[in-house]
Amino acid sequence: MENRKFGGKKFDRGRPRARQPPVKVGERYKVKIEALGKGGDGIARIKGFVVFVPKTKIGDEVEIVINSVKQKFAFGEVIG
Repeated sequence: MENRKFGGKKFDRGRPRARQPPVKVGERYKVKIEALGKGGDGIARIKGFVVFVPKTKIGDEVEIVINSVKQKFAFGEVIG
């Protein structure tokens, strides 16, 4: 859909605004693995944002560093 002007103001019809991910590459977090993804990676959440962590299992509490951030998820790596 296109933007339209009404009274000098722009309105974006029907498009949800892109939300910025709450994590950035290089940041460190302590997380708990809540589930496993299809590929076997552990899944943690940071402020509701999904982070895939390889070589973990459900219930692990680990410290991670974020390697890659996409719009809807990120990848982290266990530190140590």
